[in-house]
Amino acid sequence: MTDRENFISIAKRKGYERMPVSFSMCPSLSQKYNEYIKENPIDVPWDVDYIPGISAKWTDGNVFRDKYYKDKSFKEGTSINGWGVAHEPGSKYAYHMTYMHHPMDKFDSVEQILEYPFPVFDKSMLPEMKAQTDRIHANGRPAMGAMQTTVWERSWYMRGMENLMCDMLSEDEMATVLLDKVTDIAVMQAEAYAEAGADAIFLGDDIGMQHTIMMSIGLYEEWLMPRHKRVIDAARAINPDIVVFYHSCGRVTELIPSLIKAGIDVLNPVQPETMDFRDLHEKYGDRLSFHGTLGTQSVMPFGTPDDVRRTVFENLDIAGEKGGLFVCPTHLLEPEVPVENVIAYIKACADYMK
Repeated sequence: MTDRENFISIAKRKGYERMPVSFSMCPSLSQKYNEYIKENPIDVPWDVDYIPGISAKWTDGNVFRDKYYKDKSFKEGTSINGWGVAHEPGSKYAYHMTYMHHPMDKFDSVEQILEYPFPVFDKSMLPEMKAQTDRIHANGRPAMGAMQTTVWERSWYMRGMENLMCDMLSEDEMATVLLDKVTDIAVMQAEAYAEAGADAIFLGDDIGMQHTIMMSIGLYEEWLMPRHKRVIDAARAINPDIVVFYHSCGRVTELIPSLIKAGIDVLNPVQPETMDFRDLHEKYGDRLSFHGTLGTQSVMPFGTPDDVRRTVFENLDIAGEKGGLFVCPTHLLEPEVPVENVIAYIKACADYMK
């Protein structure tokens, strides 16, 4: 099998020849890792190559600052992204964590949302996306389109989570207009990746917390599931075989049947601190594949290399010879993770098939 064939076969639970790896590291750990492999070279069989996204015309951050944050003062180093969300730096030890400021926080009318300067996406980059996909495929590699923060997160980042939850619960038209606008953009992105020949797209909306789901099944199925399905259906209308990954941190156990209805193929990251992979596999392993299962709150930072290796083997044993599991860390690897555990993970994936 080529890497591409192997990747798709794992996702579709049709057997596999090798286990690819997938992980990301904070800057300090990345430096330690690079120093290690410089002295101890190791072959890393990465899982996918990513395709560049479609082009967008972004509103200048100063426009948001002047109009939506004129009464706020920000810490040095604060950035405002193209959606208008301000990210204020937090602790130097929490690399990926920022304090968010929401430009729609004080909105009280649909008109304000309709007048908001959303980024304008177009498909002018589609030829470049197709060319990149062709190059990836020519090397026998799988191609992925990244669409994290697809609908729910993108919307609450702008509106504020409490505000958007209240809008949804009170069936305020503001929730409908905002979620539909963000979904329209996500549909265009998904269509572009499918037209470019992507083998998979990676969607993401955190709908779980450490010990419970973030919202009721009813609320998810009323407000988010139809929009997730619309994004997935748009991609599948172009490429029926495209593999759909879906990311949500935390516990999403009760929402898994709804996610399957929406059309997802692979669930990420299956945090072992809050969900049991064996149980999920027994219940849904015939309909759903998984990506993750190595705890970044447990075995990766606090286990030994032997613990990491044993966990990789145990989880792949649960998945069985058909596959259905891309075993990997469940989130960014932070500074407390020993580089030896990262190496143990890579080697365990390589050794399992032997």
